[in-house]
Amino acid sequence: MNFEFFTARRIIASKDYKSSVSAPIIKIAIVAIALGMVIMMVSIATGVGLQKKIREKVSAFNGDIIISKFDNNNSNDSQIPISKKQDFYPNFTQVEGIDHIQITASKGGILRTETDFEGIVVKGVGPDYNWTYFKEYLTEGNLPNYEGDLNDEVLISSYLASRLQLALGDRINAFFLDEESERKVRSRGFTIVGIYDSGFQQFDEQYVLADIRHIQRLNRWNDDQIGAFELFVSDFDRIREIGYQVYDATDPTLDVITIRDQYYSIFEWLDLFDFNIVLIIGIMILIAGINMITALLVLILERTQMIGILKALGTSDWSIRKIFLYNAGYIICVGLFFGNLVGLALLLLQKYGKYITLNPETYYVTEAPIYLDFGYILLLNIGTLILCLLMLMIPSYLVSKISPVKAIRFE
Repeated sequence: MNFEFFTARRIIASKDYKSSVSAPIIKIAIVAIALGMVIMMVSIATGVGLQKKIREKVSAFNGDIIISKFDNNNSNDSQIPISKKQDFYPNFTQVEGIDHIQITASKGGILRTETDFEGIVVKGVGPDYNWTYFKEYLTEGNLPNYEGDLNDEVLISSYLASRLQLALGDRINAFFLDEESERKVRSRGFTIVGIYDSGFQQFDEQYVLADIRHIQRLNRWNDDQIGAFELFVSDFDRIREIGYQVYDATDPTLDVITIRDQYYSIFEWLDLFDFNIVLIIGIMILIAGINMITALLVLILERTQMIGILKALGTSDWSIRKIFLYNAGYIICVGLFFGNLVGLALLLLQKYGKYITLNPETYYVTEAPIYLDFGYILLLNIGTLILCLLMLMIPSYLVSKISPVKAIRFE
């Protein structure tokens, strides 16, 4: 049996250990490690959760990569059409990492009722549109079906429905400026079949989803002319790399932009979360390490006589240091156990109960999103244990400075 591990177990199991002078200090160290673990878990779960949720919402309305004609007009209107007869459509096989490609076109207009009106952007989509994210955001009705003949089904946001006092099944009229004559207004009638709420007000207050053929007719385009292609990538962390590859694989007359570049300020703000998470983890581990150093020094001073006897019997300094490091490892593991228990409970409560709400105008979400992955939880535990033990290597060197004669006589 491992001598150092056996000795550490006997010390931990002894009654004197639990009622010793060091007992309250050990309890403080356990609480510090547990609290640190809770804070680290919450910071990662909420920080990464917010990043993923906002990224998903931006992707839901724009795709991950947008291919369109070069145009100096920064409006939401699809000004210059593209032929959908491209080598990369309907399957973008030229670049690895593209999961899906879809056609879209958009046109700015006004949604008008008998009492009010709102400026909108009608986004035309086709049967190949990826409805994955909108299924999650759907609050009433169902998603429109654009397969087959042209229909007037639309999906609007709960924000617009509330502002214009609209309900499921209502008929609405949208008005658009004619591209050929700005003084002429064209209209379209739609039927609301679904209401969504993404919590991203910047998009909710604008977008109405309709059949792309309405936009084609309003702009007098041919059936094969569209506004843009939207691509979804399998690994968002590689979006810029894939974006460059897509640009190289497409016609020089086409512009390729990633949503990271299109919504630069949003993603720069999200990137700050990574620094904040690392900073919090570093501070928490430092605090836990300082508390453990204090606890270890007290343990060593409390067991000075034992150290002297072990040295007199021929035990090496490193062997005695390992006894105390095993002891410290036990304290750290106890703190990590309770930290994981409390942290997981809090995260699960928020994930399924959604008790903590946020202002969507500031955070783009209505509640604090939670990202749970046992991979990062395991890494946090292993990393905290290893780093704390490494920090304890220096104070454990105090053992080698203790003289056996003086230690045995120590009171």
